[in-house]
Amino acid sequence: MLDEGGGPPFSLPLLLRFPALAWVPRVRLGTFPTPVQEVTLPDGRPLWIKRDDRSGAPLGGNKVRSLEFLLAGVTRGSEVVTTGARGSTHALATAVYGGALGAHVTVVRWPQEMNADATKVEAAIRLAASETRDRRTIVGALFDAGVLRLVRRARWVPPGGTSAHGALGHVNAALELAEQIAAGRLPAPARIVVPLGSGGTAAGLALGLAIAGIEATVVGVTVAPGLVANRRRVLAVATRAARLIERTAGVKVPRPDAARVVVDREQYGGAYGRATEAGRKAAEWLAKRAGIPVDATYSAKALAAVMETRGSERTLFWLTFDGRALG
Repeated sequence: MLDEGGGPPFSLPLLLRFPALAWVPRVRLGTFPTPVQEVTLPDGRPLWIKRDDRSGAPLGGNKVRSLEFLLAGVTRGSEVVTTGARGSTHALATAVYGGALGAHVTVVRWPQEMNADATKVEAAIRLAASETRDRRTIVGALFDAGVLRLVRRARWVPPGGTSAHGALGHVNAALELAEQIAAGRLPAPARIVVPLGSGGTAAGLALGLAIAGIEATVVGVTVAPGLVANRRRVLAVATRAARLIERTAGVKVPRPDAARVVVDREQYGGAYGRATEAGRKAAEWLAKRAGIPVDATYSAKALAAVMETRGSERTLFWLTFDGRALG
């Protein structure tokens, strides 16, 4: 069953709860709320899917939410610089939406282990970006991007879109989910499973759930090295986002309970972009069961974690990938 939402024109729950945040610059890129879909897992357990693949056109996915804040004020002729791995969906989304706003978008990339899905995303980045530069190391890519940012006086979009401002998009996503729960579109989940890379999505969700008073655990399934994908980083980004809200709205904001942020490293596979057999099976199952594509780099690993977990806890799988990225 796919719940398409409906009702009156949507207002961001974040702004309804904190009206003063209307002063934080934002450009409307996405289409919200994204729907919730229920499917039955092979072992008979129900699974709810938050369809953030439908967050926008021509490309959805979780990055649309953060880019609404990170690309605010970008206009025709603006310079935008970002970085990411060769098959980064963040880099692709930044190129697509920055370009739609008329900006010259430069993507500086570093190598990764490629899979078939990442190869398609890599090709899409080359088509969407105004300029791509490939460097041999992460440090080299970050250095090059930093120089370009200064020389061109460009808008800087951090890797993964992860920052306090970017996390606001996912704070709003959690508050959006709270509205859908209150409306009876799904039961309150005990666990929300999401891919964990740079951490912005997990951080915003954890903070938004705390604000909404929803006692759900955010399970981040690592898709990147532990130096980047870890609980300390998630909680740090959530804290910075909470302070941003407090400074702007002048109200106290609850922090996420650290015990409700869990990192699952079992599906990583040993390298960013390395496809796994468990991920392949999970992707194949969802495609056959519901016609929903997931990618080998991110969502397939998170879905595999869902499928391999036993127990009766209500689970929501946060789908961060839009299959349109694969062409």
